[in-house]
Amino acid sequence: MVNISSSRAQSLQARIVSGSFILLSGSCITAAINLGYNIVIARDLGPKVFGHATVVYTLLILLSAVTLSFQIVSAKVVAQQTAPEEKAAAYRAFHRSAWACGLTVAVVLYLFQSQVSGFLNVPDPALVALIAAGTAFYVPLGCRRGFIQGTCGFRSLAINLALEGFARLGGSYLLLLFGFGARGVIAANAAAIALCYIAIPPRLGRRVPNPICRSRAVGETLQALSFFSGQVLINNCDIVLVKHLFPSREAGLYAAVAMVGRVIFSFSTAVVNTTFPLIAGAPRERRQDFRVIATPLLLVSGIGAAFAVALCFTPPSVWTMLFGSGFRVAGRYGLSYLQAIYALKTLVYSLSVVLICYEMSYKIANTNWIQLAFSGILIAGICEYHSSLRAVIFVQLVILCGLFVSVAVPFFIGTLAKSEEQNSRARYTPVRLVRRVSEDHVIAEFLRSDFNCPEFEQYGSSLREIVMNPNLDDPGENVRRRALFFKRHLSLWSEIPVDTEWYEVEVDEAEIGGIRVFPRAHWRKLARGEFSITRVVRTIRTQGRWKRMPFLLRLNSIARRLKDGGNELGAVILIGVSANDPLTILDGNHRLVAALLASPCGLPRLRFVCGLSPRMTECCWYNTSVSTLFRYGKNVLSRVIRNPAADLTELLKDAG
Repeated sequence: MVNISSSRAQSLQARIVSGSFILLSGSCITAAINLGYNIVIARDLGPKVFGHATVVYTLLILLSAVTLSFQIVSAKVVAQQTAPEEKAAAYRAFHRSAWACGLTVAVVLYLFQSQVSGFLNVPDPALVALIAAGTAFYVPLGCRRGFIQGTCGFRSLAINLALEGFARLGGSYLLLLFGFGARGVIAANAAAIALCYIAIPPRLGRRVPNPICRSRAVGETLQALSFFSGQVLINNCDIVLVKHLFPSREAGLYAAVAMVGRVIFSFSTAVVNTTFPLIAGAPRERRQDFRVIATPLLLVSGIGAAFAVALCFTPPSVWTMLFGSGFRVAGRYGLSYLQAIYALKTLVYSLSVVLICYEMSYKIANTNWIQLAFSGILIAGICEYHSSLRAVIFVQLVILCGLFVSVAVPFFIGTLAKSEEQNSRARYTPVRLVRRVSEDHVIAEFLRSDFNCPEFEQYGSSLREIVMNPNLDDPGENVRRRALFFKRHLSLWSEIPVDTEWYEVEVDEAEIGGIRVFPRAHWRKLARGEFSITRVVRTIRTQGRWKRMPFLLRLNSIARRLKDGGNELGAVILIGVSANDPLTILDGNHRLVAALLASPCGLPRLRFVCGLSPRMTECCWYNTSVSTLFRYGKNVLSRVIRNPAADLTELLKDAG
């Protein structure tokens, strides 16, 4: 029998390869055009003015953090919509914001053109003003390309990228012939961006309400902005810093070296741009197949390695023939040597980008913040170690190897763990959904079991009635219970995804091995790395030394209450991705273990509530990992000014 999951993974691999082939073909054409562009302007302008033109264009690439943020968010959100009308609605919302952002950036750049040109040692501020005009179109262009990418229009995207290269080359060549020099080159670049925007008007369906909630759009945009801020800094800060720290001729030579890195990274980006929307729109079980991530990694590795090896054996005379005699570098470490090391540096970074984008395609990832931190380390490293162009490249190589290790190790550990989990998932269907319940219902159940804690002692007399006998139809009661609950559990509850759906469920004791205890305190000792509830119960039953642990007194007390009916006990609260996936106990470890120890009479007397969300893997209570704990810590810091006790006091005053 054919394995359906395996065949679907192979289908996804095939789509990644075919889409990558289309974009790689376009990237090859674009790379050839860009090589011709660099040869034309380098031979005409010479190393010094070539450095001026390149660093100003690099300024546009630095600002592309905003452009690419809109592109990747548009691609992800559009890919996740099913109906054409919903795809169009999501695009329209992002497109309006892109225009507002692009115009703002252009105005700011124009106003500060003198200061920017002074820092870059560029004698003509008009070059900065010209590139500002292109910036106004550059951000909306990213949004349009994101729509095409999200609808898997890879052929149109490749054509548009090639069109930009043709317009840059042709416009620069003509304006250089007419004697406009560096101004003509920058004007041609700005005009190419405007032309590409006009050339790809999207075909949109009828207008419907935007399907993307504001909070999710903000989260996705912040993730993309932090990612591309790190990316453009890593890819381009070296050119800017070398232009600032070195004489103009050396800066021009370095710009020629960095050209190779841009070619390699453009090829890698073609693979990433194909992989991203396909993963974003794929079901969870298909994207978790290891072969899916291995495919883009192998493609990028092959591209980068081929370039690095080829550059090692390229005679220096080739570059002087192409760029002119002014680009000759004497000594052992010539232009070919520097380009080969730069290619290796770019390859290492490109592999990191594949892993980061893979995670970003289906969740709010934290690896983008790691990349942003390393971009700061990279800038500091270049400022500290810049005795030569070779030193600048080597310090980048070392730091970016550190970034790759920081991203790859947690990723592959998590991937192996998910693979093992997926292999065992088919054995369990631990719950059956009975009916939908509200979040207020879940909070009431959680609070009922938790109300005897010392934190709630001062509210025992005034609020006990609405806790033990809740009226879920009373909005005032629901607000006060929520405020009381947040006094102790705000940090816990804030990690639950906002799209979680809550159900009353029935538990099948025969398949209860699919439920895991919440991994904390003494439960870690009992579980020994395997947190299945059946493993914990088996350990308690078979190993006598656990009977001396104080927490067993609590289990015995709960077991006696279950025999008496256990009506006052709150429901056991579970969380998971779906009813067919492993579930984790959010609240009720003691109750469920006590019920199983008292089996067969204990389990039927417990009530169960389960929260399900496709994004539950981002929650550290369900999936404890470096990335989810980092997200939890970041969220705790963002809520430090929140005072749940003060909120509760105000509510009680309002209620008299």
